[in-house]
Amino acid sequence: METSREPHFFKPLLPGFHSGVAIPLDFYSKHIQGAEINKPWKLRSDASDQIWEVIREGRTLTKGWKEFTEAHNLRIGDIVIFKHEGDMVFHVTPFGPSCCEILWSDADDAPTFSYDYCFLAEVTPTNQKDDKMFLPVEAMRCGALNQQCKEVKLVNKEGKSWTARFGFSESDGAYYISRGWRKFCRDNRCTNGDLFVFNMGGDGTTTPLLCVCPERKECTELLIKHFSRIDGSIASTSRN
Repeated sequence: METSREPHFFKPLLPGFHSGVAIPLDFYSKHIQGAEINKPWKLRSDASDQIWEVIREGRTLTKGWKEFTEAHNLRIGDIVIFKHEGDMVFHVTPFGPSCCEILWSDADDAPTFSYDYCFLAEVTPTNQKDDKMFLPVEAMRCGALNQQCKEVKLVNKEGKSWTARFGFSESDGAYYISRGWRKFCRDNRCTNGDLFVFNMGGDGTTTPLLCVCPERKECTELLIKHFSRIDGSIASTSRN
């Protein structure tokens, strides 16, 4: 992935998030540790022109964070992406639990991340054994991906995330998820035949997100088409 991109991290909001949010250790070590302790973070968003100053205590954002969450009506299960623009200024983009960006009527700027592609994934004995799941060939057209991506974040409906290896197979002409797919399935208590509808998001340079998203109309339509094909195959077999 490109090294010139703005440093960023994302956080699923869990119960108690109003009192503070923890900065991931990896991001903190690379970009924050050693910075002036008393210097507040400045958070901005597409909601308005206002800048929110938030105090950092160690790896936790505390004073001022509650006001930011209330101003943006953030809730448990939302996912918040922080992009560091330099000098402790962060552009913050909130997403709902279904991984759709939370928009406001007075927003002037286009969203930084886009969620424009859904696909159906089935848990199978083979992809669990191989710890490798191929995406549909149509994913090549998704703007959230590029062939330099090395990892992906899998996010379940509760907002919990798993990191998996991401790659592109020249011979198959398709992207794939590996080294993390099996753990995602196991931790979510999947069995063979279970179906996930993933909503894919990103900006083509940062780590893409694959969010389980059964709520959106497009995702429901994918499931209907899938079961329609199965029903059609069964009916055809029974006639023969």
